[in-house]
Amino acid sequence: MNSDGTDAQARAAAFRQDFHRIEAELGKVIVGHRDVIRGVLTALFAGGHCLLEGVPGLGKTLLVRTLGRALRLHFNRIQFTPDLMPADILGTNLVAQTPEGERVFRFQKGAIFAQVILADEINRATPKTQSAMLEAMQEHAVTVAGQRYALEEPFLVLATQNPIEMEGTYPLPEAQLDRFLFKLLVSFSSLADLRQILERTTDKITIEVQPVIDGPKVMEYQALVREVVAAPHVKDYASRLVWASHPESELAPDIVKKYARFGSSPRGAQALILAAKVQALVDGRYNAGFQDVRAAAPQALRHRILLNFEGEAEGVRTERVIDEILEAVKPEITAEVHSSGPKA
Repeated sequence: MNSDGTDAQARAAAFRQDFHRIEAELGKVIVGHRDVIRGVLTALFAGGHCLLEGVPGLGKTLLVRTLGRALRLHFNRIQFTPDLMPADILGTNLVAQTPEGERVFRFQKGAIFAQVILADEINRATPKTQSAMLEAMQEHAVTVAGQRYALEEPFLVLATQNPIEMEGTYPLPEAQLDRFLFKLLVSFSSLADLRQILERTTDKITIEVQPVIDGPKVMEYQALVREVVAAPHVKDYASRLVWASHPESELAPDIVKKYARFGSSPRGAQALILAAKVQALVDGRYNAGFQDVRAAAPQALRHRILLNFEGEAEGVRTERVIDEILEAVKPEITAEVHSSGPKA
């Protein structure tokens, strides 16, 4: 093996080791929810943001706060409420006086200026305030009064939301939902996990979370993920899965044609491939496969497939739609890449 191959192998091994160390540190505090922890770390190293949905009290906020401690990153929490204003998030220009007595405008940074942002109960704020996050999530920068301010890298938004059926919530705009690489569902703990939670939180136990890596190392690993090979037929498979989520596509199964209003955007395909690359590295491989793409499909697509009125009225779950897409669209080693896609 040449030196380049040896170096890649060593970096991949270091990534796996640190990935599992971070998982272990989070596991000291978070009981259960291994799939949620794995999903958050996958989004982090894929360079994307993550939306966690579940009823209050399941540990979503604690997970995000613990992640900031394990990564040596600057952490900020933004509690979204109906009276929160965009300036509270982004910052604003204030009038200040210089030593010479001259009055000037100075920019006061908002809470978004951190590396790990916990957007807590994001769907309790109004749509106008929710939309203040759009530029930051997409561009890693904010614009205030015509001036652009870059955010410190790496930059990760981990948002929690309550189920939209709960009182006092506003559905997130589709454009903002699409900025999240993953949407993870946080379920209620099992009986065994609940007993362990009580032991950790009601007994005299002190848990110390040790930092594992810092910001530059996170960015190094994000670059490593991009180097993982995804063969053309794997990318084609991800493309066909996204194509099949559109009701006007010839690949769409009957459930999509009947219940889907809109399918996934191209960001869904990007999320599938990036998540597949992270999973390949975690498994000790330097190439992503079909199984990696399939495993990422629920988290990457559940918030990008919008149901029509009939689907919502009949209580169709997006996960069921994704399952039938996976059943209908088979991996093909010699698949031809289609030249056209569904209409916008």
